[in-house]
Amino acid sequence: MHHDVTIAAIHGKAPRIHPSAFIAPGCRIIGDVEIGPEASVWYNCVIRGDVNRIVIGARSNIQDGTVIHCDSPDPRHPLGFPTLIGDDVLVGHMVMLHGCTLEDRAFVGLGSVVMNGAVIEGDGMLAAGALLTPGKRIASRQLWGGRPAAYMRDLTDAALHEMQLGVAHYVGNARAHGAALASHGATEG
Repeated sequence: MHHDVTIAAIHGKAPRIHPSAFIAPGCRIIGDVEIGPEASVWYNCVIRGDVNRIVIGARSNIQDGTVIHCDSPDPRHPLGFPTLIGDDVLVGHMVMLHGCTLEDRAFVGLGSVVMNGAVIEGDGMLAAGALLTPGKRIASRQLWGGRPAAYMRDLTDAALHEMQLGVAHYVGNARAHGAALASHGATEG
């Protein structure tokens, strides 16, 4: 792990990060956070699992500057709102995820916000800059956009294929960045 990464336990819960995951410099990962195999968390992300849990699945990528939080249990929501991210999920730059669920192969466009209790089903997509309000659900193969986000159209097979190419690209790119940072570290001091 690079020296400019904070990984800290809080309330007795420490992050669990698969050894094959890539965590870029500048990341802050706190509390009850699980990061799966070949997942990548890019430069300057904050993942704060202090009041509930956060899970990031295999090969999912969390791009630069993204903030992920969750919400604590309360009388109306006894489980609170964990943030659960499945496998092969693509999360664009500067996204805010809060107490939401992204199923396998979901896509969240850059600069968008996903709020408590919202769900993006597998192969669903939230457009760049969109705001998915609490409790809303994007069905599989749908594209939603706008503030607040609303259904725009169905996704084509070609669009879904392109999303998965993006996921594969990030897995390979994470390996390249990891190697570059490791060699930079060897020459640093």
